[in-house]
Amino acid sequence: MYGAITLLLGAIAIEVFATASLPKADGFRAPGWSAAVIVGYAASIWMLSLVVRTMSVSIAYALWAGIGTAMVAVVGMALGESMTLAKAVSLALIVAGVIGLNLAGAH
Repeated sequence: MYGAITLLLGAIAIEVFATASLPKADGFRAPGWSAAVIVGYAASIWMLSLVVRTMSVSIAYALWAGIGTAMVAVVGMALGESMTLAKAVSLALIVAGVIGLNLAGAH
């Protein structure tokens, strides 16, 4: 299971990189950045497919999507995007949902 968690964290990191690269891809007009986005998403999904061999898909996907979403928001703020109260509350709800799913799946 610990190997799956490490692999999942890698998949999340790659997905966050690919998502953060989307503006640089400029609507897929910048070939290098476009390739980074496509390869990043493909690698992330491939890694996620390996994770679900040993972790339930509902938990793995919730973690991948939830943590990825929160991390993209953090990266966005680091790159100058604004954080409103509505965004902060919404992200907190996502994190709470991921925690809830993990606690429910642990029994």
